[in-house]
Amino acid sequence: MAVLVSVSLTLLLGSLLIRRTVEEATLRNLARQADLLAAREEQSGGARPAGALNRRQGGRGEERFAVIPLERAGAILPADAVAALRGGMGVEGRVETRNRDLLYAARPLGEQVLVVTRPATLRFADWRPFAGSFVVAGLVGAGIAAVMSFLLARTIARPVQRVVAASRTLAAGSSPERVPVEGPDELAELARSFNRMADELGRAREAERSFLLSVSHELKTPLTAIRGYAEALGEGAVAPGEAGEILRREASRLERLVGDLLDLARMNQRSFSVRRDPVDLTEVARSVVQRYESQARDFGVSLAANSGDGASALGDPDRLLQVVSNLVENAIRCAPQGGLITVSAGPGELAVADTGPGLAPDDLPRAFERFYLYRRYEDERPVGSGLGLAIVKELTEAMGGSVAVASTPGRGATFTVRLPVL
Repeated sequence: MAVLVSVSLTLLLGSLLIRRTVEEATLRNLARQADLLAAREEQSGGARPAGALNRRQGGRGEERFAVIPLERAGAILPADAVAALRGGMGVEGRVETRNRDLLYAARPLGEQVLVVTRPATLRFADWRPFAGSFVVAGLVGAGIAAVMSFLLARTIARPVQRVVAASRTLAAGSSPERVPVEGPDELAELARSFNRMADELGRAREAERSFLLSVSHELKTPLTAIRGYAEALGEGAVAPGEAGEILRREASRLERLVGDLLDLARMNQRSFSVRRDPVDLTEVARSVVQRYESQARDFGVSLAANSGDGASALGDPDRLLQVVSNLVENAIRCAPQGGLITVSAGPGELAVADTGPGLAPDDLPRAFERFYLYRRYEDERPVGSGLGLAIVKELTEAMGGSVAVASTPGRGATFTVRLPVL
């Protein structure tokens, strides 16, 4: 459409310019004829009677000439042309007379005037010298316009097609390659906007995936406790009241984790919800020891709580229990037979120390990265899913605290959680 409109406008403008050029050429031709006829009239001594008309038909159109008295020239020619003739000057131009549009050329002959006229309407014979060039120019112009339009369309379409392809890849759940930022400003901004959207969506998907992994990992802890106390209750190893209280607490924590999953399903969050309430860290330490006593005995490991007075902080009791449970679970898994695990509570601080193999100095800065220790030690010692310590860090920081690890290879490790105090 752009090519057709452009070529049509070009041809229309070209036809107007050519018409003007043809008209100017016709006037020049009339002027030359008038000069020749005037010279012949002067050579013949001006014997032609005033008002005599000669008519000549030609392939280039009808032309008429006449010799008339100068005082009658005003009936045919404009006033400015008559004035020029009185001054002895030849004139040519366009005039409308008797409802006819004429081209004229006039030359003075003493007291007479030679006037050559022809219709101003141009015929095909007048256009013929220009028609071939006009058609060729139109075709060349159309071809150039078509090529330029094609190149322009490709310049526009190619970046858009890349964005379309990348969008389909993104919609299919894969991560597309970054779209090159190139082309005009609008296309470059489109590519930049798509890349930003893809990056943000990728981060959102990764956060969602990480959260699902974290919740799935955390679901195991209350389920393990529920199963352990259910078995102990069946064997009569614990009192029904004590077992019932433990089962109630673990079911409540399990319910909260399921609630996290439901929130995620409703797209309300991609991270754990965390409260900030006063927490008795001594109670948290005792609850964790109580939760894992049975499992520690099965592994041949001693588990003890070491708490002092005034061990309080600001945090989320359930999330803090998750944090310490992860640390204790990892310690039980790594501690040797006869080893000792101690959960200590102090003002704004909880620490889990074990007598396991410990960590190398180079591992300490990356200990809380997802899957780092899993990949590092999976062939050397029992390891979990690789998510536990990452969840510990995420939950602790969400409560406004921090977590650190100190270790000596072969002499165990100590993980310390610090929280804001009241």
